[in-house]
Amino acid sequence: MDTEHVIKAEELTKRFGGFVAVDRITFGVRRGEIFGFLGANGAGKTTAMRMLCGLSRPSGGRAVVAGYDVGRQPEQVKRHIGYMSQKFSLYDDLTVIENMRLFGGIYGMGKKEIKEKTSECLRGLGLENGRSSLVGSLPLGIKQKLAFAVSTFHEPEIVFLDEPTGGVDPVTRRRFWEQIYKAAAGGTTVFVTTHYMDEAEYCDRVSVMVDGRIAALDTPKALKARFHAGSLYDVFYHIARGAERS
Repeated sequence: MDTEHVIKAEELTKRFGGFVAVDRITFGVRRGEIFGFLGANGAGKTTAMRMLCGLSRPSGGRAVVAGYDVGRQPEQVKRHIGYMSQKFSLYDDLTVIENMRLFGGIYGMGKKEIKEKTSECLRGLGLENGRSSLVGSLPLGIKQKLAFAVSTFHEPEIVFLDEPTGGVDPVTRRRFWEQIYKAAAGGTTVFVTTHYMDEAEYCDRVSVMVDGRIAALDTPKALKARFHAGSLYDVFYHIARGAERS
């Protein structure tokens, strides 16, 4: 049993008819690591993430996430991970506390545990007086912090972040990454997709997908040295410019 990696993919593949969206990718993510999963639109990274989250069954290969096989035990996978995306993370028409209670129930937490964790999160976010505020009325920066707190509400081993900082200003993005660092320091593994190459620099390691395959995987420093590049943007451009998919 691989005890070093909390995410392990081996020849993981996803086909849609004759189209191979994810083509035999193999990689591992260590406990407490901040792992960047990069790729241009159409590269296959969202499809790969959906398989790792137990939302889509692999066509071939296998992956183990938090000790559970994504193909055979998708419901167990979902219970042991957190998930946050730019497009959907919270219900705007529910209050702060209602969102916490809802997601606590979805994650299978008991009423007492939800109550205790809610109080803890409200204190940590400075929202004790805003517990009854509709989420849709919150400033974007606060809403983003709340979304991350809710995604880790059940203290999962791994949290998947799918382009979580799209549309926010650089200062807010930097503050959000401080939350990520704190979670990783506490032992949570962070798997993040982003289109911002400055954010990718914050990761312990990054992979770059091109046409369904992982074309490169290493630390930001090592990738820049390998491609004689001054930034990860230059690395990404060098790798992805030959992509056949648009």
